[in-house]
Amino acid sequence: MIETLLPAEVAAVDTTVDRTDVALFPAEEEQIARAVEARRREYTTARWCARRAMAVLGQEAAPVLPGLRGAPQWAPGLVGSVTHCAGYRGAALARAGDIAALGIDAEPNQPLPEGILESIGLPQERSWVARLLRTLPEVRWDRLLFSMKESVYKAYFPLTGHTLEFEDALLTVDAERGTFRAALLNDPAAAPGSPRRVFTGRFSATGGLVLSAIAVPAARHAATLPRTTAGAPQLV
Repeated sequence: MIETLLPAEVAAVDTTVDRTDVALFPAEEEQIARAVEARRREYTTARWCARRAMAVLGQEAAPVLPGLRGAPQWAPGLVGSVTHCAGYRGAALARAGDIAALGIDAEPNQPLPEGILESIGLPQERSWVARLLRTLPEVRWDRLLFSMKESVYKAYFPLTGHTLEFEDALLTVDAERGTFRAALLNDPAAAPGSPRRVFTGRFSATGGLVLSAIAVPAARHAATLPRTTAGAPQLV
């Protein structure tokens, strides 16, 4: 499902069925040694997805361990993102020479718990959420807003080493085209006077899920870097 939202350079693998035949690396096994069964299933199946994506890219299987703030750490030369929710696991990977950063997120196509929309949505966002819930009620636009913001943050942190709050990005959607745009209102990684950073992505609602994805082309990211750092390795 998630592969339809990403460019051809990205290897994306997802599943709605947990895998019990996944051989974890020792360091991965250590991460979930005390985990409850539900956590073990989502963790191991997400690693299965990541291994499959690595194989598509011609890469040997490697452990996927959490790094700073829990962001998955990839083998040198790769960038990626992982997501899981009830009934769904997915991973997307690409070569760093093609894609600078990836952010994917899946959520159940169900209403957000009471009070959450007010805490994550800016007034402009809550306005279009309310309008689309009236005109296209088959999609839970409140939950999709949450998913899209998660994708923004998943792409932004490995790209910059900085974190964002929910109110730092203003999102707009094109419901017909299945696309969204995130303009950063606060960009802690930006140099003074630099243009506002904008992420673009795609979304869908299918199979009881809402999904969102962002892929930042490497060439576009390099063009926004200071001239002295354009050739620096990517933080992944």
